[in-house]
Amino acid sequence: MIANKTIFISALDWGLGHATRCVPIIRNLEKDNKIIIGVTPLTRIIFDEEFPQTQKIDVPAYNIKYASVLPLWLKLLFDSAKISRIIKEEKKLLQKIISENKIDIVISDNRFGLDSKSVKSIFITHQLFLKTPFANKILQNLNEKYILKFDEVWIPDYEDEAKSLSGALSHGKHFHSNVKYIGPQSRLLKPDQIEKKSDCLFLISGPEPQQSIFKKLLIERAKNYPGLKFAMVQPEQGATNNKRAANPEIFISPSQKKLSELICQSQKIICRSGYSTLMDLHFLENKQIILVPTPGQTEQEYLAEYWKEKFGARVVLQKNIGALQMWE
Repeated sequence: MIANKTIFISALDWGLGHATRCVPIIRNLEKDNKIIIGVTPLTRIIFDEEFPQTQKIDVPAYNIKYASVLPLWLKLLFDSAKISRIIKEEKKLLQKIISENKIDIVISDNRFGLDSKSVKSIFITHQLFLKTPFANKILQNLNEKYILKFDEVWIPDYEDEAKSLSGALSHGKHFHSNVKYIGPQSRLLKPDQIEKKSDCLFLISGPEPQQSIFKKLLIERAKNYPGLKFAMVQPEQGATNNKRAANPEIFISPSQKKLSELICQSQKIICRSGYSTLMDLHFLENKQIILVPTPGQTEQEYLAEYWKEKFGARVVLQKNIGALQMWE
Protein backbone atom coordinates (compact mmCIF):
# COMPACT_ATOMS: atom_id res chain seq x y z
CA MET A 1 0.00 0.00 0.00
CA ILE A 2 1.29 3.45 -0.96
CA ALA A 3 0.35 6.37 1.30
CA ASN A 4 1.46 9.91 2.09
CA LYS A 5 3.58 10.21 -1.04
CA THR A 6 3.83 12.65 -3.92
CA ILE A 7 3.47 10.57 -7.08
CA PHE A 8 4.20 11.55 -10.66
CA ILE A 9 2.43 9.34 -13.20
CA SER A 10 2.44 9.51 -17.00
CA ALA A 11 1.21 7.30 -19.84
CA LEU A 12 2.43 6.64 -23.37
CA ASP A 13 0.42 8.58 -25.98
CA TRP A 14 0.09 5.65 -28.39
CA GLY A 15 -3.65 6.01 -28.78
CA LEU A 16 -5.63 6.59 -25.59
CA GLY A 17 -5.51 3.08 -24.12
CA HIS A 18 -2.50 3.64 -21.87
CA ALA A 19 -4.11 6.78 -20.45
CA THR A 20 -7.53 5.22 -19.88
CA ARG A 21 -6.13 2.24 -17.98
CA CYS A 22 -4.21 4.63 -15.71
CA VAL A 23 -7.48 6.27 -14.61
CA PRO A 24 -8.51 3.58 -12.06
CA ILE A 25 -4.92 3.38 -10.81
CA ILE A 26 -4.85 7.14 -10.21
CA ARG A 27 -8.27 7.06 -8.54
CA ASN A 28 -7.02 4.45 -6.11
CA LEU A 29 -3.75 6.23 -5.38
CA GLU A 30 -5.19 9.73 -4.98
CA LYS A 31 -7.12 8.67 -1.87
CA ASP A 32 -3.93 8.68 0.22
CA ASN A 33 -1.38 10.52 -1.93
CA LYS A 34 -0.76 13.69 -3.90
CA ILE A 35 -0.87 12.96 -7.64
CA ILE A 36 0.78 14.92 -10.46
CA ILE A 37 0.05 13.73 -14.01
CA GLY A 38 2.39 14.02 -16.98
CA VAL A 39 0.38 14.73 -20.14
CA THR A 40 0.77 15.14 -23.89
CA PRO A 41 -1.82 16.87 -26.12
CA LEU A 42 -3.45 13.47 -26.70
CA THR A 43 -3.51 12.08 -23.16
CA ARG A 44 -4.63 15.44 -21.76
CA ILE A 45 -8.05 14.75 -23.31
CA ILE A 46 -8.59 11.84 -20.91
CA PHE A 47 -6.86 13.25 -17.85
CA ASP A 48 -8.56 16.66 -18.03
CA GLU A 49 -11.93 14.93 -18.21
CA GLU A 50 -11.25 12.50 -15.37
CA PHE A 51 -9.08 14.69 -13.12
CA PRO A 52 -9.85 18.36 -13.89
CA GLN A 53 -8.39 19.67 -10.60
CA THR A 54 -5.24 17.53 -10.55
CA GLN A 55 -1.90 19.20 -11.32
CA LYS A 56 -0.56 18.34 -14.78
CA ILE A 57 2.84 18.80 -16.39
CA ASP A 58 3.51 18.60 -20.13
CA VAL A 59 5.85 15.80 -21.21
CA PRO A 60 7.26 14.98 -24.69
CA ALA A 61 4.81 13.37 -27.10
CA TYR A 62 5.93 10.16 -28.79
CA ASN A 63 3.51 10.75 -31.69
CA ILE A 64 3.83 7.16 -32.89
CA LYS A 65 2.04 6.63 -36.19
CA TYR A 66 1.36 3.52 -38.20
CA ALA A 67 2.58 3.23 -41.76
CA SER A 68 0.16 2.46 -44.56
CA VAL A 69 2.34 -0.40 -45.81
CA LEU A 70 5.09 -1.28 -43.31
CA PRO A 71 4.29 -3.56 -40.36
CA LEU A 72 4.48 -1.75 -37.04
CA TRP A 73 7.53 -3.58 -35.70
CA LEU A 74 9.52 -2.52 -38.80
CA LYS A 75 8.20 1.05 -38.59
CA LEU A 76 9.39 1.20 -34.97
CA LEU A 77 12.84 0.03 -36.01
CA PHE A 78 13.02 2.84 -38.56
CA ASP A 79 11.77 5.31 -35.91
CA SER A 80 14.19 4.08 -33.25
CA ALA A 81 16.40 7.19 -33.43
CA LYS A 82 13.39 9.45 -32.90
CA ILE A 83 12.11 7.31 -30.03
CA SER A 84 15.57 7.29 -28.38
CA ARG A 85 15.64 11.08 -28.58
CA ILE A 86 12.25 11.36 -26.89
CA ILE A 87 13.33 8.94 -24.16
CA LYS A 88 16.38 11.13 -23.46
CA GLU A 89 14.18 14.24 -23.40
CA GLU A 90 11.73 12.82 -20.89
CA LYS A 91 14.54 11.41 -18.74
CA LYS A 92 16.09 14.88 -18.50
CA LEU A 93 12.72 16.51 -17.83
CA LEU A 94 11.89 13.94 -15.14
CA GLN A 95 14.83 14.98 -12.96
CA LYS A 96 13.58 18.57 -13.08
CA ILE A 97 10.03 17.46 -12.21
CA ILE A 98 11.27 15.36 -9.28
CA SER A 99 13.35 18.22 -7.90
CA GLU A 100 10.77 21.00 -8.31
CA ASN A 101 7.79 18.98 -7.02
CA LYS A 102 9.52 16.83 -4.37
CA ILE A 103 8.37 13.62 -6.05
CA ASP A 104 8.59 10.41 -4.00
CA ILE A 105 7.46 7.87 -6.61
CA VAL A 106 7.36 7.87 -10.42
CA ILE A 107 4.88 5.62 -12.25
CA SER A 108 5.29 5.15 -15.99
CA ASP A 109 2.82 3.40 -18.26
CA ASN A 110 5.10 2.27 -21.09
CA ARG A 111 7.18 5.46 -21.16
CA PHE A 112 10.72 4.08 -21.14
CA GLY A 113 12.42 7.32 -20.06
CA LEU A 114 10.60 7.79 -16.77
CA ASP A 115 12.92 5.79 -14.54
CA SER A 116 14.95 7.41 -11.80
CA LYS A 117 17.81 6.46 -9.51
CA SER A 118 16.84 9.12 -6.97
CA VAL A 119 13.26 7.95 -6.27
CA LYS A 120 11.29 4.72 -6.61
CA SER A 121 10.14 4.14 -10.19
CA ILE A 122 7.39 1.76 -11.33
CA PHE A 123 6.70 0.58 -14.88
CA ILE A 124 3.20 -0.45 -16.01
CA THR A 125 2.94 -2.87 -18.92
CA HIS A 126 1.04 -5.93 -20.08
CA GLN A 127 3.73 -6.73 -22.62
CA LEU A 128 6.84 -8.08 -20.92
CA PHE A 129 7.36 -10.59 -23.71
CA LEU A 130 7.18 -9.23 -27.24
CA LYS A 131 5.65 -10.96 -30.26
CA THR A 132 7.36 -10.04 -33.52
CA PRO A 133 7.91 -12.15 -36.65
CA PHE A 134 11.50 -10.92 -37.10
CA ALA A 135 14.20 -9.43 -34.88
CA ASN A 136 12.28 -10.65 -31.85
CA LYS A 137 15.39 -11.32 -29.80
CA ILE A 138 16.84 -7.88 -30.55
CA LEU A 139 13.60 -6.09 -29.67
CA GLN A 140 13.01 -8.26 -26.60
CA ASN A 141 16.51 -7.51 -25.31
CA LEU A 142 15.84 -3.79 -25.81
CA ASN A 143 12.50 -4.11 -24.02
CA GLU A 144 14.20 -5.83 -21.07
CA LYS A 145 17.02 -3.28 -21.00
CA TYR A 146 14.61 -0.41 -20.44
CA ILE A 147 12.24 -2.21 -18.06
CA LEU A 148 15.08 -3.43 -15.82
CA LYS A 149 15.88 0.21 -15.00
CA PHE A 150 12.64 0.39 -13.00
CA ASP A 151 12.30 -0.81 -9.40
CA GLU A 152 8.93 -2.52 -9.93
CA VAL A 153 6.76 -3.74 -12.77
CA TRP A 154 2.96 -3.61 -12.48
CA ILE A 155 1.02 -5.84 -14.85
CA PRO A 156 -2.68 -5.00 -15.43
CA ASP A 157 -3.79 -8.62 -15.64
CA TYR A 158 -4.61 -11.63 -13.48
CA GLU A 159 -1.65 -13.47 -11.98
CA ASP A 160 -3.49 -16.75 -12.56
CA GLU A 161 -2.53 -17.64 -16.13
CA ALA A 162 -5.76 -19.62 -16.52
CA LYS A 163 -7.70 -16.34 -16.17
CA SER A 164 -5.20 -14.16 -18.03
CA LEU A 165 -6.44 -11.58 -20.54
CA SER A 166 -3.00 -11.06 -22.12
CA GLY A 167 -1.68 -14.63 -22.21
CA ALA A 168 1.97 -15.11 -23.12
CA LEU A 169 2.55 -11.35 -23.36
CA SER A 170 2.68 -11.08 -19.57
CA HIS A 171 3.13 -14.67 -18.36
CA GLY A 172 6.40 -16.55 -18.58
CA LYS A 173 9.77 -16.72 -16.89
CA HIS A 174 10.14 -13.18 -15.60
CA PHE A 175 13.40 -11.34 -16.20
CA HIS A 176 12.52 -8.68 -13.58
CA SER A 177 12.78 -9.62 -9.90
CA ASN A 178 9.89 -7.43 -8.71
CA VAL A 179 6.76 -8.09 -10.78
CA LYS A 180 3.25 -7.48 -9.42
CA TYR A 181 -0.02 -8.37 -11.11
CA ILE A 182 -2.50 -5.63 -10.22
CA GLY A 183 -5.51 -7.10 -12.07
CA PRO A 184 -7.24 -5.80 -15.22
CA GLN A 185 -7.85 -2.03 -15.16
CA SER A 186 -10.85 -0.25 -16.66
CA ARG A 187 -12.18 3.26 -16.12
CA LEU A 188 -15.69 2.25 -17.24
CA LEU A 189 -18.78 1.83 -15.08
CA LYS A 190 -21.37 -0.93 -14.99
CA PRO A 191 -24.78 0.62 -15.77
CA ASP A 192 -27.65 -0.16 -13.39
CA GLN A 193 -29.97 -1.06 -16.25
CA ILE A 194 -29.10 -2.43 -19.66
CA GLU A 195 -31.51 -2.01 -22.56
CA LYS A 196 -30.26 -3.01 -26.01
CA LYS A 197 -30.48 0.06 -28.25
CA SER A 198 -28.16 -0.80 -31.14
CA ASP A 199 -27.39 -3.95 -33.05
CA CYS A 200 -23.69 -3.21 -33.40
CA LEU A 201 -21.21 -0.72 -31.98
CA PHE A 202 -17.99 0.24 -33.76
CA LEU A 203 -15.18 1.23 -31.39
CA ILE A 204 -12.65 3.22 -33.44
CA SER A 205 -9.21 3.60 -31.88
CA GLY A 206 -5.47 3.66 -32.45
CA PRO A 207 -3.03 5.90 -34.34
CA GLU A 208 -3.49 7.15 -37.89
CA PRO A 209 -3.69 6.35 -40.73
CA GLN A 210 -5.13 2.99 -39.72
CA GLN A 211 -7.80 4.57 -37.52
CA SER A 212 -9.43 6.36 -40.47
CA ILE A 213 -9.02 3.33 -42.75
CA PHE A 214 -10.78 1.13 -40.19
CA LYS A 215 -13.62 3.63 -39.74
CA LYS A 216 -14.21 4.05 -43.47
CA LEU A 217 -14.31 0.30 -44.09
CA LEU A 218 -16.85 -0.29 -41.32
CA ILE A 219 -19.14 2.54 -42.41
CA GLU A 220 -19.11 1.25 -45.99
CA ARG A 221 -19.88 -2.28 -44.83
CA ALA A 222 -22.73 -1.08 -42.60
CA LYS A 223 -24.51 0.29 -45.70
CA ASN A 224 -25.20 -3.33 -46.69
CA TYR A 225 -27.33 -3.80 -43.55
CA PRO A 226 -30.04 -1.09 -43.75
CA GLY A 227 -32.23 -3.00 -41.31
CA LEU A 228 -29.68 -2.85 -38.49
CA LYS A 229 -28.97 0.04 -36.15
CA PHE A 230 -25.31 0.96 -35.75
CA ALA A 231 -23.46 3.25 -33.36
CA MET A 232 -19.85 4.37 -33.56
CA VAL A 233 -17.41 5.74 -30.97
CA GLN A 234 -14.33 7.56 -32.17
CA PRO A 235 -11.67 9.82 -30.65
CA GLU A 236 -11.84 13.57 -31.07
CA GLN A 237 -8.79 13.52 -33.35
CA GLY A 238 -9.74 13.32 -37.01
CA ALA A 239 -13.40 13.90 -36.25
CA THR A 240 -13.67 17.47 -37.55
CA ASN A 241 -14.76 16.42 -41.05
CA ASN A 242 -17.28 13.91 -39.76
CA LYS A 243 -20.83 14.17 -41.03
CA ARG A 244 -23.34 13.07 -38.45
CA ALA A 245 -25.29 10.33 -40.14
CA ALA A 246 -28.36 8.69 -38.69
CA ASN A 247 -26.80 5.25 -39.10
CA PRO A 248 -24.28 4.82 -37.63
CA GLU A 249 -24.95 7.33 -34.88
CA ILE A 250 -21.57 8.85 -34.06
CA PHE A 251 -20.28 9.60 -30.57
CA ILE A 252 -17.03 11.54 -30.32
CA SER A 253 -14.95 10.93 -27.19
CA PRO A 254 -17.95 10.13 -24.96
CA SER A 255 -17.65 10.30 -21.17
CA GLN A 256 -16.87 7.12 -19.27
CA LYS A 257 -20.54 6.86 -18.26
CA LYS A 258 -21.80 7.26 -21.82
CA LEU A 259 -19.19 4.88 -23.27
CA SER A 260 -20.11 2.27 -20.67
CA GLU A 261 -23.78 2.60 -21.63
CA LEU A 262 -23.07 2.39 -25.36
CA ILE A 263 -21.08 -0.83 -24.95
CA CYS A 264 -23.66 -2.45 -22.71
CA GLN A 265 -26.57 -1.34 -24.91
CA SER A 266 -25.07 -2.89 -28.06
CA GLN A 267 -25.71 -6.45 -29.13
CA LYS A 268 -22.32 -6.77 -30.81
CA ILE A 269 -19.01 -4.91 -30.68
CA ILE A 270 -16.55 -4.53 -33.57
CA CYS A 271 -13.20 -3.14 -32.47
CA ARG A 272 -9.43 -3.36 -32.53
CA SER A 273 -7.81 -5.94 -30.29
CA GLY A 274 -5.93 -3.34 -28.25
CA TYR A 275 -5.39 -4.50 -24.70
CA SER A 276 -7.12 -1.58 -22.96
CA THR A 277 -10.22 -2.10 -25.11
CA LEU A 278 -10.20 -5.80 -24.23
CA MET A 279 -9.98 -5.00 -20.52
CA ASP A 280 -12.99 -2.69 -20.87
CA LEU A 281 -15.04 -5.36 -22.65
CA HIS A 282 -14.01 -7.95 -20.04
CA PHE A 283 -15.09 -5.61 -17.25
CA LEU A 284 -18.49 -4.98 -18.86
CA GLU A 285 -18.88 -8.69 -19.68
CA ASN A 286 -19.68 -8.12 -23.33
CA LYS A 287 -19.56 -11.54 -24.98
CA GLN A 288 -20.31 -10.85 -28.64
CA ILE A 289 -17.08 -9.35 -29.96
CA ILE A 290 -15.59 -9.13 -33.45
CA LEU A 291 -11.89 -8.25 -33.29
CA VAL A 292 -10.06 -6.62 -36.19
CA PRO A 293 -6.34 -6.41 -35.33
CA THR A 294 -4.45 -3.47 -36.76
CA PRO A 295 -2.48 -4.74 -39.78
CA GLY A 296 1.16 -5.32 -38.88
CA GLN A 297 0.52 -4.81 -35.16
CA THR A 298 1.75 -8.20 -33.95
CA GLU A 299 0.64 -7.63 -30.36
CA GLN A 300 -2.95 -7.09 -31.51
CA GLU A 301 -2.73 -10.05 -33.87
CA TYR A 302 -1.63 -12.26 -30.98
CA LEU A 303 -4.33 -10.91 -28.64
CA ALA A 304 -7.04 -11.41 -31.28
CA GLU A 305 -6.13 -15.08 -31.74
CA TYR A 306 -5.73 -15.56 -27.99
CA TRP A 307 -9.19 -14.10 -27.31
CA LYS A 308 -10.65 -16.22 -30.10
CA GLU A 309 -9.35 -19.38 -28.44
CA LYS A 310 -9.86 -18.31 -24.82
CA PHE A 311 -13.04 -16.23 -24.88
CA GLY A 312 -14.80 -17.11 -28.14
CA ALA A 313 -14.29 -13.79 -29.93
CA ARG A 314 -14.57 -13.67 -33.72
CA VAL A 315 -11.51 -12.46 -35.60
CA VAL A 316 -11.66 -10.72 -38.98
CA LEU A 317 -8.66 -9.33 -40.84
CA GLN A 318 -9.02 -5.72 -41.94
CA LYS A 319 -8.60 -6.69 -45.61
CA ASN A 320 -11.67 -8.93 -45.25
CA ILE A 321 -14.04 -6.35 -43.75
CA GLY A 322 -15.69 -5.91 -47.15
CA ALA A 323 -16.96 -9.49 -46.91
CA LEU A 324 -17.67 -9.42 -43.17
CA GLN A 325 -20.99 -10.96 -42.18
CA MET A 326 -21.96 -8.59 -39.39
CA TRP A 327 -24.99 -10.62 -38.50
CA GLU A 328 -25.00 -14.39 -38.27
